[in-house]
Amino acid sequence: MMRGDQGEAGELLLPPGITRDAVKPLSGGRTLRLDGETMGTYWSLSAVVDPAIDDGVVRALLLRGFDRIIAQMSQWEPESEISRFNRAPAGNVFPISAEFAYVLDCAVQIAAASGGAFDPTLGEVSEQWGFGAGPAPGWLPTPGKEATRYRWADLQQDETGRHILQPGGLRLDLSGIAKGFAVDYGMRQLEQAGIRHALLEIGGELRGAGVQADGLPWWVDIDIPPGSTAIHARVALTGWSIATSGNYRRRRSAEGRSWSHSLDPVGAVPLSDYMLSATVLHQGCMQADALATVIMVLGPDHGLAFADAHGIPARMVSADGTVCSAAWRHWADDSIS
Repeated sequence: MMRGDQGEAGELLLPPGITRDAVKPLSGGRTLRLDGETMGTYWSLSAVVDPAIDDGVVRALLLRGFDRIIAQMSQWEPESEISRFNRAPAGNVFPISAEFAYVLDCAVQIAAASGGAFDPTLGEVSEQWGFGAGPAPGWLPTPGKEATRYRWADLQQDETGRHILQPGGLRLDLSGIAKGFAVDYGMRQLEQAGIRHALLEIGGELRGAGVQADGLPWWVDIDIPPGSTAIHARVALTGWSIATSGNYRRRRSAEGRSWSHSLDPVGAVPLSDYMLSATVLHQGCMQADALATVIMVLGPDHGLAFADAHGIPARMVSADGTVCSAAWRHWADDSIS
């Protein structure tokens, strides 16, 4: 995603019901811009803050939150909660933090709603295809048999959600939802610090609150997949989040074949390159992150049906063109009404 100034765009999208009172110039603040690296990608913040607020304090606040989530949910950290669970022996009942439990609960709910198109138990499959913490394979992986793999429905938690049973060899992977949660977490930290007008991004997942200093919304340009004829679209993120899953972002190759990081949970193989990208709008960035994966996996037809059934604003770009859900079109209609 790219931040954008209001200007020429093929499609402008506004949150339904936005009022003039929600977009008016602010007084007495200054624009703060910060950026850096976290979770193997980049992050950036634009915010309107009190002139007395120290930039370093805001940076430290965000980095503490990011580091907390990495310590819980990153399989690239050997001593993170998720890494320790993944290598725990069979029969171990593993305690997890409140944030971990919250994210896992959301992941399971979305897995159930989507028929398993999102699956947090794909850790072994992700590793096999070169998207885990280990080295990428120098050969074309051979898909394992579905019956030998764990699926999301195999997860066993106690009634509190704070303990998970390790049946032996089950490997969680929250990389399709943890970045979105980190954005939500960071925005909550900012709000608690009195910063209520901000746009926070981690690796293409964004959430906006309030407005810019001039009263305009936080404008975000949607990624257009390379080689696609999709029209340029710009979204006003005022109280909303956006996430895009695309086949062009992370890829591996071996033996003359290239594949994307988007995996089919049923076949345990990467998706074909027919589906180029899926973009989702949601008030929660965690949900937008996971739902973009769901729609990417389902493809244009089933993805559109899923989005319409759940009232999700979504845009799907495939080799055959672009389709948008009814809720997405409602955003576009509001921008010209």
